[in-house]
Amino acid sequence: MNPIRLMLADDHQMLREGLRRSMIDEGFDVVGEAQDGVEAVRLAEELVPDVILMDVSMPNCDGVEACRQVKSHGSASRVVMLTMHADKEVLTNAIRAGASGYLVKDCSTSEIAEAVRMAAGGETVLSPQLAKSMLEEVRRLDQKARTEEERTVTKREEEVLQLIADGCSTPEVAERLYISQKTVKNHLASIYQKLDARDRTQAVLQAVRMGIVQLH
Repeated sequence: MNPIRLMLADDHQMLREGLRRSMIDEGFDVVGEAQDGVEAVRLAEELVPDVILMDVSMPNCDGVEACRQVKSHGSASRVVMLTMHADKEVLTNAIRAGASGYLVKDCSTSEIAEAVRMAAGGETVLSPQLAKSMLEEVRRLDQKARTEEERTVTKREEEVLQLIADGCSTPEVAERLYISQKTVKNHLASIYQKLDARDRTQAVLQAVRMGIVQLH
């Protein structure tokens, strides 16, 4: 079985040399090295490596943009980004650019080697720090979505609110909407909870601020 053909792109020569030696020791065929993003794009097109280990921060053209250009040319090379810091925004941009992986540079040699093998096999790779960070972000967004969903006022509750804003009493709201007074009170209780209001006045003011109802 032929060794995985690997290309390195990093503007720090010492880091690049250390990475080259360690990757050769791991059994990879290091076919080329680039010291900036422009050279990385050129060499990627010329050498067509199986995997490119691409530093995020490079002069002339950063790693994310270089990755985007490599992938936009239809290259089959898999790009694994390397970075000093676990940055969710950069990670998101890298994935959008077509990266197959994203590693923090303090990963061990064996972790980087395993990531290269996984990328070459068509898998997506995230370092543990980033995986945890992204999981926390997904959970936060999921919780935010649930909270917003819980605060969403139904169409019927909007009608109740508008009538309350128009000065209608509970019996009048019930009569206008052809529902019982008990149902009106249940709607009001739900509205108070969703709008974090203590009474009708607070609920109406909050609804006006949110654009749910209008004062005539």
